[in-house]
Amino acid sequence: QGQLAESGGGLVQYGGSLRLACEASGRIFRRNDMAWFRQGPGKERELVARITPGGITNYGDSVKGRFTISRDSARNTIYLQMNSLKLEDTAVYYCHAEGAVINVEGARGPDYWGQGTQVTVSD
Repeated sequence: QGQLAESGGGLVQYGGSLRLACEASGRIFRRNDMAWFRQGPGKERELVARITPGGITNYGDSVKGRFTISRDSARNTIYLQMNSLKLEDTAVYYCHAEGAVINVEGARGPDYWGQGTQVTVSD
């Protein structure tokens, strides 16, 4: 609880931009893959973008070319820059830290979720 703190959601017009931020504890930021998920009205939660501690990224098909995930080691923070926003991007966006591998057998530690931040795109 309280390991991830999101900010930056809000109301934006179609075609506009918004940046989300997620600050993590130092231990989580250094060890865990981190990601943004989202859940729109009546939809299942889906992966938006993921970034590893080494900076390798991958994106959901619906946001490729429009969204960029990045990390700032000085601030223990990941960002999601969202450009060319569409109505269908409206959702609650969640920061996620995937459980890090903790032993040679491949066991993982706990996952962490942020509280979620609402992004609403208006026409």
